[in-house]
Amino acid sequence: MLEYERRFWGRGRLVAGVDEVGRGPLAGPVVAAAVVLPEGGYVVGAADSKQLAADVRGELFLAIHDTALAIGLGAASVREIDRRNILRATTVAMQRALDRVEVALRRRGEPPEECHVVVDGLPVKYLGREHDAVVDGDALVHSIGCASIVAKVVRDRLMRRLAARYPGYGWETNVGYGTESHRMAIAEIGLTPHHRLTFTGLQFELEL
Repeated sequence: MLEYERRFWGRGRLVAGVDEVGRGPLAGPVVAAAVVLPEGGYVVGAADSKQLAADVRGELFLAIHDTALAIGLGAASVREIDRRNILRATTVAMQRALDRVEVALRRRGEPPEECHVVVDGLPVKYLGREHDAVVDGDALVHSIGCASIVAKVVRDRLMRRLAARYPGYGWETNVGYGTESHRMAIAEIGLTPHHRLTFTGLQFELEL
């Protein structure tokens, strides 16, 4: 699964794999992660976070932190999602993750300009960096798979913390996604500051 990275390692370059989590939920931020592995770095079992059980993701999260040369996290808040739209907010989260991974690389004496960026899915307009895009990259590019796990674990933990402050919405299990019980809670309890007002149908449901 390191075929992609080896193309660049062989030329003396590093690879930053980037992925995001949280584009579809009704509540909570969108979170992006950028992971740079050292040459030859491999985390056994790391792949598309959506295909992994939560306890496995947690173990891999620790293994990725032990293995990675640099990790950067970025997020865009609910307010930014409502103001910009989810696509632009996702780009902002990715930009912030890359900004932070570049800082981490400099601290390790690695020039960020020698790090190639690859993102999951389609090319990201206005990312501000040259990059490759790989459809199903979280399953095909190891660095992206690692980034998907980091972003997922961080966002899920955040939503569980918010669940303690805003009980009744089931965020400890649905992590903000639009399950039937979550939608029923919105109708019965109302919205929180962490709900995305611009998502289709949410304001309408509240008014019913």
